[in-house]
Amino acid sequence: MESNVKSTPHSVKRWQLRVTDYEPQRVHKLPSETRFSTWTPLNNKSSNLQLFEERTNLVLHWFDLWTDRQRKQLLHSLLARSTKSQLKYCRDLLIETVPVTQVDFTAVLPRFLSLYVMSFLTPRDLCSAAQVSWHWRVLAEQDCLWAGRCIRRGWFLPYTPGEKEFGAWKNHYVSCVSTLDWLTPREAAEQYGTLNQQSVGLTEEEEERRKERGIRQMIRDKLQEEKRLSMRTRRAWGGNTKPEGARGGGTNSGLTFSSWPPSLVGSPSLSLSLDGGQPVASASAALSSFTYRPAPSHAASPVYRPPPALLLLLSSRIPAYELLLSGVRAGAIAVLYDHRGTLSALLTQAERAVSGQRVQRLGLLAPGGAEEIHLLHSSSLSENTLLTPDHRDFWERLSGWVAPTEEGGGIDIFSPLAASASGVALMQTLSSLTGLEVRAPAGLATGSFQNILSEWSDSSVCTGLSMQQPAAPALLYVCESALRAWCRQAQWMEEALGELRGRLGPQLQRVSLQARGRALGHFLWEEICLEETCASEELKEAVTEGLAALTRQEEQPKPLEFLALFLSRWSQEKEGEETRSSQKGLRLIPELAQTALDWRGAAARELHHSERVYLGRLGAVLKVYHEPLTAALNSNRAILSFADIHIILSPVAQILALNRVFQVDLGARLQQWGAEQCVGDVCVKLCSKLRVYTNYLNNYTTALCTIDKCRETKPSFRAFLKRADRTLATQMLSLQELLLCPVWRIHEYATLLQALSVHTPPGHPDHTHLSSALNSMLQFREFTQKLKRNSERDTLMEETQQMIQGCPNLREGSRQLVISQDAALLRSPDEQIPDSLRTYEHVSDVGLFLFTDALVLTRRNVQHTPFTLAHRSAHTFLASVALSSLAVREITHTRYVSHAFVLEGPCRSWVCATERGEEREHFLCVLRSAVKAALSGHQ
Repeated sequence: MESNVKSTPHSVKRWQLRVTDYEPQRVHKLPSETRFSTWTPLNNKSSNLQLFEERTNLVLHWFDLWTDRQRKQLLHSLLARSTKSQLKYCRDLLIETVPVTQVDFTAVLPRFLSLYVMSFLTPRDLCSAAQVSWHWRVLAEQDCLWAGRCIRRGWFLPYTPGEKEFGAWKNHYVSCVSTLDWLTPREAAEQYGTLNQQSVGLTEEEEERRKERGIRQMIRDKLQEEKRLSMRTRRAWGGNTKPEGARGGGTNSGLTFSSWPPSLVGSPSLSLSLDGGQPVASASAALSSFTYRPAPSHAASPVYRPPPALLLLLSSRIPAYELLLSGVRAGAIAVLYDHRGTLSALLTQAERAVSGQRVQRLGLLAPGGAEEIHLLHSSSLSENTLLTPDHRDFWERLSGWVAPTEEGGGIDIFSPLAASASGVALMQTLSSLTGLEVRAPAGLATGSFQNILSEWSDSSVCTGLSMQQPAAPALLYVCESALRAWCRQAQWMEEALGELRGRLGPQLQRVSLQARGRALGHFLWEEICLEETCASEELKEAVTEGLAALTRQEEQPKPLEFLALFLSRWSQEKEGEETRSSQKGLRLIPELAQTALDWRGAAARELHHSERVYLGRLGAVLKVYHEPLTAALNSNRAILSFADIHIILSPVAQILALNRVFQVDLGARLQQWGAEQCVGDVCVKLCSKLRVYTNYLNNYTTALCTIDKCRETKPSFRAFLKRADRTLATQMLSLQELLLCPVWRIHEYATLLQALSVHTPPGHPDHTHLSSALNSMLQFREFTQKLKRNSERDTLMEETQQMIQGCPNLREGSRQLVISQDAALLRSPDEQIPDSLRTYEHVSDVGLFLFTDALVLTRRNVQHTPFTLAHRSAHTFLASVALSSLAVREITHTRYVSHAFVLEGPCRSWVCATERGEEREHFLCVLRSAVKAALSGHQ
């Protein structure tokens, strides 16, 4: 045993010094004691290393003897004294020694990957995950995780969440689940049946359901595959990257439709603007904001663009306006406006088109006649309405963008206003109001829009202040080829489009063939004069003599040249004989020289020319239909009975006899035409016998019904119509279309008589007769229009009665259908909630049929036709309310509901909404007018 050592304040046991640097035999002989000093021999590396190892062992020995708290204090002190590089070394050492086994993946992964992981959780697991931390709650309540779950179950949010709104779809899912009706298996089996229930006759249905489930599973698999592929290429969640075209230097600050073809996006020939910032649903729907700008001639856009020289306002009610837009000249801008809009909207659209620059001339192409222009659906321009505040302000502001008359500015109206006294007065008033020259066609060409190609007159020419004939300005706006093609086919296009709108689809091919046949017949009879070309006897005689002379020639190396020379000499000899003979058998009126201001002569010649065409069509009725049917009846092989022939064709024979006399009298006056020649007495004679036309119009509906009845019941008549209709002899028209010619002729008579009357001075001897004939013809035209409106009203009421199932009798008294509108029927779950916070659910689709005395509500079911894009609506009667007891209230637009209104009846109310705001405004405007009229009628 070792001997005891005397204790000193710094004494230690020898066994404690085994691991220290105390070595008695190696202690350096220094002047002072160095046994327990902190001296370190820096210059002696071996001694330094030895001391470092000894002291490290000593510290580690002490570290083993310390408590956990003391150890942590030592580590804290050491780390606080360490440098940055030493701390990094400690970090790497700890990661290597203690690997990470549990970590919050939402803090490590990108946000979109965290959401992708959470998308595989069930709704219950997502709610549990939201309780982990605030960061997990933000991720677990994102709309991208809950919107799909709600939509798959048919739970749609009743409003569009705001940009910074949080957790809307999750709250909607929770509310729908909490209010869901749960059924026990027994209750579900009683109500819906069981899947393994065996029933007779349901095997095919079960097979279809199995196939349907297989198709749905295949669709879900494809969607999952597409989702996995899209996750590889999608950008980071919340990334604010922009496409290259949107980064700096972009000149297009308007809308950009990324789904459009590259050839359309950025095209200089098509600009699409929005009224009021409303989104464009389709190219159709945006008529009120369509502006056509012709493309520049060079591919590179020039630095300087001159101001537009011409501005053309084109109504959407013009048939086949696409053809006109394709022919707009480079110096003009065509603005296609919605016919259902307002004057302020049209003014705003025109202002946006000109971009604050001055235009040289202003053109207006809208439906109208010789007395007024149907500028808009609810706004007609006439002599009486021009000075109203709305029209006056519209034209004053619109004319401010047009150059003055001294610089060639003016207004061109594409309607035959110069053909009537009221139209001329409208032109003069408009010229005085705007201070510009107003020009319009004289209306000497008959047809739908062919007056545009006739002579033009301005307000100064009509009053006799100018002696110069104005140039036709129509060709300044549109290319001649496109304008002439459109003018020729506008009438047939209008009818074809009208029928196409009514039937849509199955009748497209038949209507197209009819339109082409009508155009072909018009070309053959008007341009080629097929009736004159088919001079069979004369042509047969000339060819026979020519061939006989050719056979008498022994040797003729060029027989075609010989025959051509012979026919030329034969024609000259025949013309000489006709010149020496009398003029008794002439059929055509010689064309007279027309001076620049001979408006009466031009109108009279047009009247005679159109009368000849009209008689040719009526004569075709008798030649092609009346004579064969009568001959078959006389030969005891009757196709139709005598009574049916009399009902259908006898009134045409009476009209033909009357108009032949009128043509002969008119031709006699034109043969001796002069400045003082009168044709008014001939027109008065025709107007005095209009009772023939009255009988025809009263019998017209009966004749059409007789044709349809005989065509269905008599196969021989059906075969006869198939052979006779739409042939060259009938000018490619059918019997029903030929019977419509007298109705068209009445409107042409009114137009031509207006032209004759306005260009006949009051002191002329023919003025009195022309005024009397014009008044009679205008009254008779109004009579025909009234008959047409009555027929259309009866047809519309009958179609509406058949359309609505279970509807009471609608054809009572003078009831008329005003308008119909498709809407959605809404219902609010709680009426106590304020209107700004109230939500609505879509109950069903309804149809609103507004009559002159009542409003009928129907339940509308949309049924789509398989393999086509067509669909039809089936209506079931729901309720009817008298207009005198109906109140209308609009619902303010909120984020929960839009375009909605309330119809309050005496017993209940209905909340309805339309798809677009324009539809609601138009329907409510018409409804309020009808309610006001009904209340005034009751009073």
